[in-house]
Amino acid sequence: MATDPVHDIKKLIGSPNLVIGTKRTLRELKQGRLKRVFLSMNCPERVRKDIAYYQKLSPVDIVVLQHPNTELGNVCKKPFAVSVLSVRQ
Repeated sequence: MATDPVHDIKKLIGSPNLVIGTKRTLRELKQGRLKRVFLSMNCPERVRKDIAYYQKLSPVDIVVLQHPNTELGNVCKKPFAVSVLSVRQ
């Protein structure tokens, strides 16, 4: 049985291994430092394409969540919407 990705994110809150944001995720992805990327269900298509492109350089698991970016921001205890999260290796 697979674990709930939101539960995994909640466990990582406050951890230095959690990367929040598109720019930081793309930078870490280019450098091959990530093992998983989480996308909100309403993540912009441009961002999805960028992450899919860089996934070819550094294979990572991409998980599309069933939650909108505003709810993902709440999960991360941020006062703003979060479309992209990632986990460092």
